[in-house]
Amino acid sequence: MALIKSVRGFTPQIGKDCFLAENAVIIGDVVIGDECSIWYNTVLRGDVNSIRVGNNVNIQDGTVIHTLYEKSVTEIGDNVSIGHNVTIHGATVKDYALVGMGSTILDHAVIGEGAIVAAGSLVLANTVIDPGTVWGGVPAKFIKQVDPAQAKELNQKIAHNYKMYASWYKDEMDAPIE
Repeated sequence: MALIKSVRGFTPQIGKDCFLAENAVIIGDVVIGDECSIWYNTVLRGDVNSIRVGNNVNIQDGTVIHTLYEKSVTEIGDNVSIGHNVTIHGATVKDYALVGMGSTILDHAVIGEGAIVAAGSLVLANTVIDPGTVWGGVPAKFIKQVDPAQAKELNQKIAHNYKMYASWYKDEMDAPIE
């Protein structure tokens, strides 16, 4: 079972039908929506400010989400995919966005609806990424506009796949060991 820990009077709230990996860590002022998956070695640390995660979000292995004390919060919309080993610190990620593996998103950055942050990118503090665009690099820069319908379809597919992957683990956890 994941480590779910209260701090400063805040207890994490987990929506229905979520998969939490056994070594995921969820601390403090964290609210997770329905049908989310929080994968192995992932940390959502709401000790100094709030973290809000929408519905049908997958936060993949090794990701760390945190905030700045009294200065920033992290908000993740619905149907978002956050790749492996991502760091999000006090930023906003809108619905249907995709944050590629190994990326870092810093305080007060906003990732627009259906936007894609390429793997390994660094989104600097206060950067606003427009909806339906692809950004990448260190620091991240605009690469191209994408068809919003295609971006939404891609992320729905990834989100659907992660629901399926989570179901494999839920089934295994429920099965008796022989």
